Amino acid sequence: MDAEQSLRVLLEDTRLADDLKDIARKVLNHERINFEEGVILYEKGELSYLGVLANYIREQRHGDKTYFNRNFHIEPTNLCVYDCKFCSYSRLIKQRSEGWEYTMEDMLNIVKKYDDEPVTEVHIVGGVLPQYDMPFYQQLFSSIKAHRPELHVKALTPVEYHYIFKKAKVDYATGMRLMKESGLESMPGGGAEIFHPDVRELIAKDKCTADQWLQIHEEWHKLGMRSNATMLYGHIEQYWHRVDHMERLRQLQDRTGGFQTFIPLKFRNKDNQMSDIPESSVIEDLRNYAIARIYLENFDHIKAYWAMISRTTAQLSLNFGVDDIDGTLDDTTKIYTMAGAEEQTPGMSTKQLVELIKAVGRQPIERDTLYHVVTDYSNHDFIDEPKPQFYKLPVVN
Repeated sequence: MDAEQSLRVLLEDTRLADDLKDIARKVLNHERINFEEGVILYEKGELSYLGVLANYIREQRHGDKTYFNRNFHIEPTNLCVYDCKFCSYSRLIKQRSEGWEYTMEDMLNIVKKYDDEPVTEVHIVGGVLPQYDMPFYQQLFSSIKAHRPELHVKALTPVEYHYIFKKAKVDYATGMRLMKESGLESMPGGGAEIFHPDVRELIAKDKCTADQWLQIHEEWHKLGMRSNATMLYGHIEQYWHRVDHMERLRQLQDRTGGFQTFIPLKFRNKDNQMSDIPESSVIEDLRNYAIARIYLENFDHIKAYWAMISRTTAQLSLNFGVDDIDGTLDDTTKIYTMAGAEEQTPGMSTKQLVELIKAVGRQPIERDTLYHVVTDYSNHDFIDEPKPQFYKLPVVN
């Protein structure tokens, strides 16, 4: 039975509540659901019901295609002027002995370590410190592009840009234009957390507001550029806070069309100030992916970070609206591992990723950052593929 047949069978179920049936009918007819219906999905939608709706949308958009890319991370520092309660990664400046601060040379050396690797993207994000200012990142981006012009620079969140633009005394529009001119090519989706001020004030009151986060992305989109969006779920927020968050993203996407991927981020409770809060279950994770796929009908892609939720849950998510499981990665990222992710050494070869996707009947597609197809691995035979070459990052104590 294909995805559409499954949805039509669902609509014939006399036991299904009328409000859930109305939502399913909207999905079948490619109609947008409203805020109240989004809340209903969270409050009443069982996993199997949500999976049918989300998988229908996923297969209408992408068939069995499941995307990944070859990337590596640079995390300039884990020290930060902000004190987010959920963060296991950052250390305050007074905890400098527990952190690292890379120099420009350190970061360029990391890039050079991948000169012989078929990576397509460098993902740069980390803590906020005064020395990582606007001139620093302008030079970093331009130096990376001078060294390897084809390497896509995806870098920094609005949390970082808000800080460095304020320090440089430039407005968001000017700042984003200067970043683009320096070699920035897209923005990751971090720092969004939960937009509603009732929650944001409690978990991340120091950093940029929801409106500022959205405005920085909007200025970037006005330049014709693309970015991603995230939502940190499974902590103190209520279901309607999640819907409010996605509604704000959906409205900005209506105006600009600049978002390409939405990434729900699971709250992890290891070694942070919210460690007393239990983590969401795998069932709730899958429900959240599915509802995101249903609600954000104007986003092309829904991504699950396999390194954060485990390989098995990532496979399951491909039946609940997810069509992207991020990249091969390697041990250049500590953001996931320090938060207690299942993957404490997050590295997968291309062969491993392809086999993971094929094992659940999906079609593995290597993409670049902007979702251009690099290689279709549907019928690819791997012959003695070298394992990823991990680069041990220097830690400055």
